[in-house]
Amino acid sequence: MEAAVTPVIAGIGKTRFDSGWLAARSTEVELTGAQLTTTHPPTGADPPWMEAVVPGTVLATLVKNKAVPDPFYGLNNEAIIDIADSGREHYTFWFFTTFQCKLPEAQHLDLNFRAINYSAEVYLNGNKKVLPKGMFRRHQLDVTDILHPNGQNMLAVLVHPPDHPGKIPPEGGQGGDHEIGKDVATQYVQGWDWMAPIRDRNTGIWDEVSVSVTGPVKLIDPHLVSSFFDNYKRVYLHCTTELENRSTRVAECSLSIEVTAELEGNFTLIEHLRTEHRSISPGARSQHTFTELFFYKPNLWWPNGMGKQSLYHVAISVEVKGFGESDSWRHLFGFRKIESHIDSATGGRLFKVNGQPIFIRGGNWILSDGLLRLSEKRYETDIKFHADMNFNMIRCWGGGLTERPEFYRYCDMYGLLVWQEFWITGDVDGRGDPVSNPDGPLDHDLFLVCARDTVKLLRNHASLALWVGGNEQVPPVDLNTALKDYLKLHPYFEKVDEHDKILEDLNNEEEDPSLYLDGTRIYVQGSMWDGFADSKGGWTDGPYEIQYPESFFKDDFYNYGFNPEVGSVGMPVAATIRATMPPEGWQIPIFKKLPNGYTEEVPNPIWQYHKYIPYSKPDKVHDQIEVYGTPTDLDDFCLKAQLVNYVQYRALLEGWTSHMWRKFTGVLIWKTQNPWTGLRGQFYDHLLDQTAGFYGCRSAAEPIHVQLNLATYSIEVVNTTSDELSGIAIEASVWDLEGACPYYKVFDKLSVPPKKTVSIVEMNYPKSQSPKPVYFLLLKLYHMSDSGIISRNFYWLHVSGGNYKLLEAYRKKKVPLRITSRAYVRGSTYEIDMHVQNTSRRLNSQNLTYRNIFSRRHRVGDIDLASLGSDQAAKEVKRQSGLLQGAAKCFSGLLQGAAKCFLKEANSPSVAIINGTDVGVAFFLHFSVHAMKTDRKEGEDTRILPVHYSDNYFSLVPGEIMTTKISFEVPPGVTPRVTLNGWNYHGGHTVH
Repeated sequence: MEAAVTPVIAGIGKTRFDSGWLAARSTEVELTGAQLTTTHPPTGADPPWMEAVVPGTVLATLVKNKAVPDPFYGLNNEAIIDIADSGREHYTFWFFTTFQCKLPEAQHLDLNFRAINYSAEVYLNGNKKVLPKGMFRRHQLDVTDILHPNGQNMLAVLVHPPDHPGKIPPEGGQGGDHEIGKDVATQYVQGWDWMAPIRDRNTGIWDEVSVSVTGPVKLIDPHLVSSFFDNYKRVYLHCTTELENRSTRVAECSLSIEVTAELEGNFTLIEHLRTEHRSISPGARSQHTFTELFFYKPNLWWPNGMGKQSLYHVAISVEVKGFGESDSWRHLFGFRKIESHIDSATGGRLFKVNGQPIFIRGGNWILSDGLLRLSEKRYETDIKFHADMNFNMIRCWGGGLTERPEFYRYCDMYGLLVWQEFWITGDVDGRGDPVSNPDGPLDHDLFLVCARDTVKLLRNHASLALWVGGNEQVPPVDLNTALKDYLKLHPYFEKVDEHDKILEDLNNEEEDPSLYLDGTRIYVQGSMWDGFADSKGGWTDGPYEIQYPESFFKDDFYNYGFNPEVGSVGMPVAATIRATMPPEGWQIPIFKKLPNGYTEEVPNPIWQYHKYIPYSKPDKVHDQIEVYGTPTDLDDFCLKAQLVNYVQYRALLEGWTSHMWRKFTGVLIWKTQNPWTGLRGQFYDHLLDQTAGFYGCRSAAEPIHVQLNLATYSIEVVNTTSDELSGIAIEASVWDLEGACPYYKVFDKLSVPPKKTVSIVEMNYPKSQSPKPVYFLLLKLYHMSDSGIISRNFYWLHVSGGNYKLLEAYRKKKVPLRITSRAYVRGSTYEIDMHVQNTSRRLNSQNLTYRNIFSRRHRVGDIDLASLGSDQAAKEVKRQSGLLQGAAKCFSGLLQGAAKCFLKEANSPSVAIINGTDVGVAFFLHFSVHAMKTDRKEGEDTRILPVHYSDNYFSLVPGEIMTTKISFEVPPGVTPRVTLNGWNYHGGHTVH
């Protein structure tokens, strides 16, 4: 083990302890906490001590040290003893670290635990402190008086598991035997129908540990609130903060609040700077409410798809006379107003942001990782993936976490509204089988302590949209009543502006809104109440299984205005199966024919353990993989599963959007990802590789979208924006498997009102002609003025009663492609523009839509280097990163199979040619990025993950061009290569 770096604490501010920890099982340590932190500290990772994962869990530490196998691989989880069998002491662990700190006079040091699970004793230099129970509460210990005089400090923490870890019944179940519900903790840890049990029940120091140095006066939980008037032209920022004087003298304080905005070129504009004075008695706590700050037409924060996510930097500081700066606090803040009411037309809850209705299309979220290996880097990938799918809301499910500030910060940046639930689920808290915990957790006071603290932790985030009492259940009466009281709205925010009336100023007699615990967001008692599902708590969410794509468009598919959970399949790509399972897990399901003509899929035991959901529903839905032909092996199965994933989830969202405002106000898909290597309900797997369903959602959830109603065969245009669309046209073309275009039609001079889905025309093909059994349909919505593409949507379809088995022979089609690529490198970050052209036929050059030049919008962190010259590109990279390393540097791809690569000098594009003599559609193309290896072993996973693609799993008709932007980071010493596969492109052509 390398020598641990001991944190050195110096000056006012916070220092995180996220490395340098050791851990050991308590039963293997014969020393007391006092001894460990005075005379007998561990000297390194020698048994029983090991390197610890902090933040993280006991099980994460054991996995890191290979003391137990990876529980997410194959059936390894069965080889790890469950806490129900081992007893709580088996997962009771010591954690140890050191730090240097010698404080000047009048400074104070707080030791902060943002969360532990479930209780702990803390020893610092032989002194004991107790952290009370509860997984979702912050702990702050003033340790000023127990720091070691020589500055060398030793810290040991003994962490105990939840009091009621419960047992796992042989048949599994939702939340095991539900005993975990007696504690205020995550409930998924006893297993669910999508999750195997977590053996240690997430015991550990699972969130941030830090120390904070302050002067005599400390800032505590500032609260920021904005109010809006005159149609959002006149805006006020309200702020209240708590102050604590820890000295023995009256503190004469100067309190300052500064609001700044970032401008282009790394410049900062100071919007406001105000200083106010206050005296605080010795040892006293008091609140200070700043005089509100006035803004005229500030940049507003908008959800993804509605506008920019403008964020201001708010800094609060306190200076004490005779001391100087005593404490400071910073936060990114977005000016926005979120309202909601139950829509009279649909019965669903309708949300408005800054006065504009927003049609909710999003997903359910459990957490990033089942072992709580949480990181900012992972959070950014997770949230950017959701934004890339064009989602605008994430629901944090009640059986998981109240998410961390880092999660919310990225939701703020990428525009994801967040529905945050408290720690109640119907399955565990009174509605499950067996019925248990009808009164919720045993300690109601503890629940409320955690709830209040959670609100204070998260309330300043622009993305936080609403609080919800529980999943498919309401909290017990006393808890529900208390939460309603805690989260009551300030009178200003009770004024639901349904008819766009101009609101009056705040009443001078009303309390400042920043004095409320929250006061700005609604509290809904449960996920199926008050505008969600049937609004009454009936089991009216779901379904959670494969559907015929056209079913989502039918009026009788779902009967309520807002569905909080609807789910389906989620098979990953074959490489992920090979990376997460031994060879016996590579066996595909047995397709068992039933007497009624349906197929039952029988998965192997490993898939069954990983909660595989089949692509058939006997008696209801024929197997949707078999529609493409019976799969022959894992690669064939997974590729066909991606076809189904794309169609299934695109149809789900298109079906809901087809009924926008007429029948529905929103939908949340169950779920967007898995916190482990599960095989259901996901758009990207635990290794961070996207399924094709990801791109089906990305297409369907565009703010402006052209689509085919699969129930009526009408072409529809969806406009979720607040602007009317005019001067637009739709190009519809049908292509057969021989490469011919039997149908081509342009519908021009169209206009679409804002916030509407409009049916444009019913497709004549295939009704009016002799259609081919299988055909492709390409729809393009574009501006007539410049042929700029607004939306592009590609379908593969079969005639009524048919199937896609003719596509099997189409795999042999050799359709030529030309791929031109240019790469930009910033340190370890690569950005590559891939221009792909189907060269099997030249199209009419007068029709510019074949070039697919999109009218794109940009998100936080996006860099469109392709539109810049090389000098400009270099400047852009340098401006955003501050470091230019090989910007606009081109690297050449290698050649495999039929790909022929022409090498170019530096700064010129790389060109790859995939030869072919057939005319037709280049079908279901998808890129992947790999580490270039000469000694690759069979089955070895060479993928570089995660990778962000502007599009993937796309198809090109003859002559068509598509540009895909690819961005990723490479590990040190790795050279990347980009490969292209497709339905009729096999073997992985290396194209860059």
